[in-house]
Amino acid sequence: MISVMLVDDQDLIRLGLRTLLENENGFTVAGEAGDGLGAVDLARELHPDVILMDIRMPGIDGLEATRRITSTDGLDDIRIIVLTTFERDEYVFDALRMGASGFLLKDTPPAELLRAITTVADGGALLDPRATRKLIREFVERGPRRTAPHPHLDQLTDREREVVSLAAEGLSNSEIAERLVVSPATARTHVSRAMLKLGARDRAQLVVFAFQSGLAG
Repeated sequence: MISVMLVDDQDLIRLGLRTLLENENGFTVAGEAGDGLGAVDLARELHPDVILMDIRMPGIDGLEATRRITSTDGLDDIRIIVLTTFERDEYVFDALRMGASGFLLKDTPPAELLRAITTVADGGALLDPRATRKLIREFVERGPRRTAPHPHLDQLTDREREVVSLAAEGLSNSEIAERLVVSPATARTHVSRAMLKLGARDRAQLVVFAFQSGLAG
């Protein structure tokens, strides 16, 4: 049973998410919070497997709440999925940098959301391809941004750099394989090796490293 905590300042959204989860086998709603401070306190109390986190909320926002939760000893195993409308939402990249395991658009179909929760609960990461590609466009439109190459970037092979760049576009392993004309298993191996060399805990953090190192966009 995967325990999920819901964090959103809109009652209707929390109600919809609760109704969805309570009508599916294998999920339970641990609790709800309507703001960032409440989310941090409730995470300490309930220690859910996964938190569905809105970004823009009163008090402290979802970004700061994510940072506090993922940087707290004993809570760093909680997986956080950021939910966003992504209408010029410039905070998604920072949420990933702060430790979120991925993000989804709020209009994501219910079945995809359930799969996403299962994925991150199992230790994986997720990046909505539509949102990831829009994130890159907005990142580029903001103009030049100082990069801070990862200290182990030089350990990547040329192919691994290419794979990291494609992962940052939101491509799945199968899509990377198709783009590079290699097998999915080979693409998966390249991604895994790049994550290992860079010390990325999941695919979301790999994308953060790609942006920071100038491999994305």
